[in-house]
Amino acid sequence: MRGPGSLLICLAVPVLLAGQAQPTVAEHIALGDSAHAALAPQQALGHYRAALARDSTNYAALWKAGREAVDIAKQIAGKDDSSKQVRDSLYAAARAYGEAAVRVNPNGADGHFTVGQALGRLSRTKGGKERVRFAKLIYDEGMKALELDSTHDGANHLLGAWHAEVKRLSGFQKFFAKALFGGGFLDKGNWEDAQRYLERAVALKPQNIFHRLELGEVYVDVGKYSKAREQFTAIDPLPIADVLDHEYKREAKQILDDIKGEKDET
Repeated sequence: MRGPGSLLICLAVPVLLAGQAQPTVAEHIALGDSAHAALAPQQALGHYRAALARDSTNYAALWKAGREAVDIAKQIAGKDDSSKQVRDSLYAAARAYGEAAVRVNPNGADGHFTVGQALGRLSRTKGGKERVRFAKLIYDEGMKALELDSTHDGANHLLGAWHAEVKRLSGFQKFFAKALFGGGFLDKGNWEDAQRYLERAVALKPQNIFHRLELGEVYVDVGKYSKAREQFTAIDPLPIADVLDHEYKREAKQILDDIKGEKDET
């Protein structure tokens, strides 16, 4: 895993040699898309930022810049203060790009999803109280994205993971949530919806390793070990398409080993 400093080296707008023609906004976005497909989020973000330098209201460049900032941030696993600061700043940038995209196009699902994804990823690096503070924003952005596009696999995953994370909160954390939001907002969280949304995400994009990993983890939570094994086993032959897919594959193998011999409880 690279350190936070090296991950930021390529975030500057791509520099052109003297005399070279400047790429258009569309060309920078296309170059960013190619870098994204090649699992090079630093380069991709640089191109999207270059597009935004020429057109600050370009919707695709905004939400895609947020996506790449998330991909860079989620690779920073360090727990030292420097790593945390860089990671948090990248998630904050991703949120800002998403919010800017929503302002440009309130009816675009990708902008809302980008905000929710940035907050969701950030919340996973925080303690219980901070997770709770983000809960309503994540839920609202995920629901809005699905209202706009029910076939958005990422938004389905976001909401499925939200339900699972809420169910995993301690009693004290839920008590804190009631004091913060009033009533029983987090009472919405349930295992049925965690399964339903994540199953939908897998159905929409069965090649996505992270969808299958998190669905399998929910099946383990509810004692459906046979279904969990199906998901974890299906992951191994899938192609790498995300910067953390190698890690996700290792996690799936480890959980498969951990649940060996477990029988279904439901």
